Amino acid sequence: MITVSKEDYLKAIAEAEAEGQTVISATLAHWLAVSRPAVTAALKRLKKDGMVTVKNDGRIQLTPQGRRISEQTIFRHHLIERMLAEIFGMPWYAVHEEAERLEHFISERFEDRVAAILGDPEIDPHGHPIPRKYEAGVYRREVPLAQWPLDAPAVISSVSDRDASALRELERLGLTPGVTLRVERKNSSGSLSVRLAAAAPIRLSQDLAECILIGADPSV
Repeated sequence: MITVSKEDYLKAIAEAEAEGQTVISATLAHWLAVSRPAVTAALKRLKKDGMVTVKNDGRIQLTPQGRRISEQTIFRHHLIERMLAEIFGMPWYAVHEEAERLEHFISERFEDRVAAILGDPEIDPHGHPIPRKYEAGVYRREVPLAQWPLDAPAVISSVSDRDASALRELERLGLTPGVTLRVERKNSSGSLSVRLAAAAPIRLSQDLAECILIGADPSV
């Protein structure tokens, strides 16, 4: 039986992989804000169900069955975010938490209807690709803003959606997907000075800068 908890774990594994992380128990404990014993118990159940494997070095990997469920959950999450933003008019910084709750309780019929109404969208409000439109396991090449070279045009590809307060601040600063900026200075504190067009420079804290990902091809 697939429970809400199992779907959350499978989705967390897939999303951490997509961000280039090596997925171990500590990764999931941090990602899901749960204890190590809770992760151990969850992995035991997922292994028994044939959803994950755990290597000798502790690396956690999805089985084909586990990946199918993770991709479906991720698809529903992003689709619900688009629905909440476009149909219900919710601000983009509020849709993630609502989608976290709703993603487990919609039917495939409802999912297909929402997708049709929205025109089969390919990205969510935060710039993340909706996986049904992409080959399984393939994600866009993105670079953290802090790793982008100085004075090269940078197009914001996506932003992290896990911190609503950070999203509010990014919206206030005009730093949303599709916006072009330049990194003018990298400070010793980890903060960045960036500029949008002819506007005054913006100083971003390290935490806020880490929320921004740039398309690896500047022409995109």
